[in-house]
This record gives sequence, structure tokens and C-alpha cells, in this order.
Amino acid sequence: MNGKKGSNNIEINIPCSVTKVKQHESSKGEEGEGGGGFSLKAWVWNVWEFAREDSNRVKFSLKVGLAVLLVSLLILFRAPYEVFGTNIIWSILTVAIMFEYTVGATFNRGFNRALGSLLAGVLAISVAQVALSSGRVAEPIIIGFSIFIIGTITSFMKLWPSLVPYEYGFRVVLFTYCLIVVSGYRLSMGNPMRTAMDRLYSIAIGGFVAVLVNVLVCPIWAGEQLHKELVNNFDSVADSLEECVRKYLEDDGSVHPEFSKTVMDEFPDEPAYRKCRNTLNSSAKLEVLAVSAKWEPPHGRFRHFFYPWSEYVKVAAVLRYCAYEVMALHGVLHSEIQAPYNLRITFQSEIRDATNHAAELVRSLGKDISDMKRSTRTSLLKKLHSSTERLQRAIDIHSYLLTSPSEPPDTYTYSKPLTRLSLTLSNTFSDAASQLADLDSSNSPEKNSSQQLNQSTQQQQQPEPNNYHELMRKQSRRQHYSWPPRQVDAFEEEGSAGDYLPRMKALESTAALSLANFTSLLIEFVARLDHLVEAVDELSKLAKF
Repeated sequence: MNGKKGSNNIEINIPCSVTKVKQHESSKGEEGEGGGGFSLKAWVWNVWEFAREDSNRVKFSLKVGLAVLLVSLLILFRAPYEVFGTNIIWSILTVAIMFEYTVGATFNRGFNRALGSLLAGVLAISVAQVALSSGRVAEPIIIGFSIFIIGTITSFMKLWPSLVPYEYGFRVVLFTYCLIVVSGYRLSMGNPMRTAMDRLYSIAIGGFVAVLVNVLVCPIWAGEQLHKELVNNFDSVADSLEECVRKYLEDDGSVHPEFSKTVMDEFPDEPAYRKCRNTLNSSAKLEVLAVSAKWEPPHGRFRHFFYPWSEYVKVAAVLRYCAYEVMALHGVLHSEIQAPYNLRITFQSEIRDATNHAAELVRSLGKDISDMKRSTRTSLLKKLHSSTERLQRAIDIHSYLLTSPSEPPDTYTYSKPLTRLSLTLSNTFSDAASQLADLDSSNSPEKNSSQQLNQSTQQQQQPEPNNYHELMRKQSRRQHYSWPPRQVDAFEEEGSAGDYLPRMKALESTAALSLANFTSLLIEFVARLDHLVEAVDELSKLAKF
């Protein structure tokens, strides 16, 4: 935002996405020219970092290679190849399509694969028998019409909302039916039964090998992945809350990058913010893991049947409900309207206490889920509620600081908290006592003459409007104290010299209300934690820990 002196125009220069992409491509081109293009060492390092980030990726890749090798031996050796012939290739296709990252996803896809293949084989055999008994002329017509009907029905049913989880099964029915019927018509010489059975056997072999390797060789359970992901989301929300409040209270306004640059860079100096954003985007991943975990047998710490995996999704939804408030706090932190620094640190003790207790409670809930133990949280809840009540009381008692515009801060008072109500009352009482003493001595003529002298001196010391304007011109832009960051000259050109000061004070009061917005969001976050505690208690009750 560029404000020009002597002008009312405010320019907001936000580069468009196309410009940003072009700049990024040009910078990459310059780096490529300077660095010699493709670097094998950098590529190997990126692959190493990707594999070290999650070792399960390497395990999954090795397991797929092992499963494909075991199935390929049926073709490499002559004996099994003579039994199944070219149809054994279906086992390799089954392994490549059915093998998934987790055990539960493999079971889910295997069920769809088996059911779809069986249904397609039965339909193909039935239609082929009817077509063979109809003669050579009617046979291709019946087969072609059946392919059209099966393709239409399966494509429509997989779009039905309640049948969406079985979308892969309908796809298997379609292509398995088409391949069996068409190839049986041309290659089996009138024996579609043998073609269908050989392919079903091959599919069964491939599915058995895929399940066996996935379960016995370094299994990756969807339930454990869901469990760890939910615990990490708890820690991310707590870290992001503490990071946001810390930056809000420590920000003295000395460095404020432009809003457009901050948005484009996605806050690189706030790693916890990115984790919290990933928490908000993890709903689809958690739902997929929960569906896959329902197909898994009891394993590890999850040893009883019908484990409540759906409750994990509900807890994650309530946690995202709390994370929305954290993201709103980040929005206040990076907003254009900022409260003065000395006003922010006036309530820093109450804000820090409420934040620390809230983050401690969130981490405690995550630790209970991680350890699968139910601990007492009565003391944490009492501390959290009492600290929140103190914050509410402080804002209520000292609300005059949020509505009364204060004087522009100098270099000394800008880093000091404002005077709170207790000190203000004591000063008021002392001023009232001095005024009563002045009233007692007001009858003496000497006192009257001294008062007249003081009044004349004060009138002489009051600055003229022009002198006051000159003084205000010497100040720098009020960028970190009030909003909008406009110079005094802009107010002078918009109106008369007598009404721009109230307008500036009104804008300063609006900036002070930014602190009220921040504290209200923090209090709302604490209120939402009650729902999170109830959701975790329900999970622990159903999961029996």
C-alpha cells in the first residue's frame, strides 16, 4: 500500500497470479542457466529426503516389487504356464491394480475386485451360452447389445451416492465382462466357460499373493496411520496457537512486510501455521483412512473387533472446528488494522495465561489418544476457565482503553503498557483532593490573581493550530500505531483543519478494537475446547481406553 504525500489516492499493488508464475519461471530459468541445468546430486538428495521423511514409502515400493515378482514366476516357469496359458497375465494385472498402500485399502480393493470379477464371470458365461445357442448371425448382435447394457448400468450405478465406495467394483465388472465376452467370442472357439474360469483362477492367484505379501511383509496398517495423523493434528493446533499469540504480543511494529508479499510467500517464518493449515485440509485423508481401517482385522493396540474408527473422524471434525479459530487469529495477526503495541502488552499476562492453558489442554487430549489412556483433566479445565474469565474481566474493566483514542506514542511510551484502571482511579482521587484544596483558598485575592496569571500563561503555552500542524507533519507515517497508515496532509486536504483530528481519533479507536477482536477469537477457541473434550471422552469410552 503506497500512500503519496499530498494526494488522496491509495494504490494497492498486488501482482496477479500470471505475473507471479512468469517471475517464478524466469527465476528458475536464471538458476538453471547459472547452475548448469539438471543436477544429479540435487535430484538424488531430493529422493533421499523424500524416502527418509516416511520410511513406509520405501517399504511399500519393495513389497509391490516382491508381489509382482512372485506372480511373474508363474509365467517364467513352464509348468504353471502350461496349465493357465496366456490367461496367467491377469494375475500380474490384479497385483498391480489391487496392491494398495495400507492393508485395509488392499482388503477393500480386493473385495471389490473379487466380487466384480465373480459377477462379471457369471454374466459373461450366461450371455455367451445364450449367444451360442442363437446361431452365428444373432451371436455378435446379442454380445454387442449385452456390452452396451452392462456398460450403461454399471456406469450409472457407480454414480449413486450410497454406492460410491464400491465404484471400483463396478469398473471391474465392466472391463472384466467385456474382455471375457469379446476374447471368448474370438479365441475360445465356442468355449467361453473355460476362458472365464481360467481368468477367474488367475485373478484369484494375483489377489491372494497381493494380500499375503501386504499382511506378512512389514504391514502398513491404516488404523495406525489414522491414529498417528489425529495425534499430530492435535499438536499442530496447539503449536500454531502458541506461535500466533507469541508473535502478536512480541510484534512491536518495527518490521511489517507488505500484505501482498506476505500472502504470496505463505508466511515462511511460521511453520506451525502451515501445519495448522494442513490440519484443515486433512479431512479427506482421514475419512479414507477410516474407511480402510474398517476392513482390517484386529492388530497391534487395536485388538478388538468393530473398533470405532468413525469416532476418529468425528474428533478430527471437532478439532478442525477449533483450528478455524486459530486461523482467524492468524488473520488478525496479519491484518492491515493493528492495535498499538503498548495496548497489546497491557493485557499480555491474561492473554498468555489463557493461551498456555488452552495449548496444554489440547496437547493433553492428544497425548491421551496417543497413549490410549484416559486421564483426569479437571485441574486443567479449571485453570483454563479461570484464566479465560480473568481475560474477560480485564477486557470488561479496562474497556475504556479500547474505545478512547490515546495520544500518539513517542519513542519512550510506545514500548510501555498503558495505565490501567487501578492507577487511573488513584490519580483521579489525588486530583480531586487538590481541587478541593484549591476551592478552600479561592477566597483570597492573592489566589485569584495567581489563577489569572496561570490562565494567561496556559493560553500562551497552547500551540496555535498551524504550529500543531507543523508538529504533526514532522512525524513519520503512523503505520504501526493506527489504521489506515495515512499522513496528516491527507486529512488537511480532505477537509478543514478543525475536523480532521476527530476523524484521526476515530480511526485510532477502530485500530484499538482489533485487540478486542483478537481476544474474542481466543475466548471462542476456549469455548470450543469443551466440545473437543466431550468428543475425546466419547472416543475413549467406545474404544475402551
